[in-house]
Amino acid sequence: MRFEFGFYSSLLLIFFVHTLVYSFLSFRKYFQHGFQASLWLSLFLLLSALYIAPWMLGFAGWYASQPYRDFLFYMPFQHLFLIAPSVYFYVQSLLNPAFRFHRQDFWHFLPALAYIAYSVLMVVYDKWVVGKYYFLLDERDRDFDTWYQFLGFVSMIVYFALSLRYYNSYKRLVVQVVSNAQDVAFVWVRNFLIAFLCLLVAWLALAFFEAFFQSSYTKVWWYFFSYAIICYYIAIEGYANVVQTKVFFKINLLQPQHTLLLLPSQKTLLLEAYQETETIDLQIDTDTATNLEDAYTQWKNEIENLIIQENLYQDAELSLPQLAQKLHINIPLLSKIINKGFGLNFNDFINQYRIKAVITCLQAGKHKTHTLLGIAFECGFNSKTTFNRAFKKQTSLSPQEYIKKNMEK
Repeated sequence: MRFEFGFYSSLLLIFFVHTLVYSFLSFRKYFQHGFQASLWLSLFLLLSALYIAPWMLGFAGWYASQPYRDFLFYMPFQHLFLIAPSVYFYVQSLLNPAFRFHRQDFWHFLPALAYIAYSVLMVVYDKWVVGKYYFLLDERDRDFDTWYQFLGFVSMIVYFALSLRYYNSYKRLVVQVVSNAQDVAFVWVRNFLIAFLCLLVAWLALAFFEAFFQSSYTKVWWYFFSYAIICYYIAIEGYANVVQTKVFFKINLLQPQHTLLLLPSQKTLLLEAYQETETIDLQIDTDTATNLEDAYTQWKNEIENLIIQENLYQDAELSLPQLAQKLHINIPLLSKIINKGFGLNFNDFINQYRIKAVITCLQAGKHKTHTLLGIAFECGFNSKTTFNRAFKKQTSLSPQEYIKKNMEK
């Protein structure tokens, strides 16, 4: 097989091979553990490796000789309409354990299937009907047609926006539902979306220079090289990600109020039968919330007494549904009472009890015989970063500063 090793072809080949390896490893991870996110990551990495293949093979001499030339012409390598939805479904599968790919989701891939059908039509007509170039009369690779590149870019912008909206909704939900929100904040999803945005910006910069300046084949190579580097970062970090959330929900991104439906996690894990429970509106209306004054007065003492008497804050994974079940109150009402009545989201509301417990331990001198992290764990925190952030948020001091200021006088 022909391959001319040179500076440009060899560098892309390195990233091409490594990206394929990580695609295989991610697929194996899905096969072994059933993590849906690994399957979508595997697909994204495979498509990304194919995306840079024409430029790698072009510098390796494939466009200069047959049958390699026709292979590059007729084989669709840049599946732009597949990359876009794969990003969207990857983000969903990371953030929501209740996510399942259903038959109605196939419409997201109709443009990609149409382009593949178009590619098959070109091969059949040119090779077997007329026996010469017809669709490729200008001898240009159809993957780089302006209309396809433009629509592919628009598609990726749309799905990036949907993914970003989904992630932002998740961040707003998780602080309302679990008391360890920082542990499932999914910094990786944020970094992934930033990396993908960099790919879009790089594409836009390339399109700008090609529109107003004459770009050589070598200059365009630098865009594909930067794309390869970013995808390699995504491959490494995505494969290494171990964060998993237990917040099951449904969301309709077309609804401006961002209403989410919680799903029972235990039943879902065992039966994979999603039964909707209560609807939580993340945008609390102030006028509506004022009508909760009577409910707030009724429940305030009972909520506080239950948390303190049973030391519920010591459960690092305490959730809003668990507290609602103990109080025999519906989830939306409890959420609104905590938000409006206490002026806090659920995560901060529980963390304030944990911080109070930590301060009580410090005042008793427990920090002299125990580590700060050990005290934090006893009081319900399960990570040093979350503890330090929550402590400083409530006291405006780090734990060490607090001890120095109040305990060492």
